Amino acid sequence: MPTPHNVSFAVSRSLKVLGRNIKEARLRRALPASVVAARAFTSRPTLQRIEAGDAGVSIGIYAAVLQALGLLDGLAELADARNDETGLNLSASALPQRARLRRTKVTP
Repeated sequence: MPTPHNVSFAVSRSLKVLGRNIKEARLRRALPASVVAARAFTSRPTLQRIEAGDAGVSIGIYAAVLQALGLLDGLAELADARNDETGLNLSASALPQRARLRRTKVTP
């Protein structure tokens, strides 16, 4: 049995938005829930939980549903270093002020 996990309000809100976006994408494609669930190798109730933003559904099933809708490419870009403004700023501030060549001893 999985360990219960309480998510923060921000996480809950983000998952609800994601679920709503997934449902809207399904409806724009005029796909019934049963078809998307079958394509994602999951059940209709699990798809309904995803569309409700349930934090208890594994990310693997979220990814399978995104793939069934043709939206999987966006998932890989979420934590891409090019989109990580804070990480880029931190690594830029850690750069040395100037670069120096190391001296090597010359043997005669």
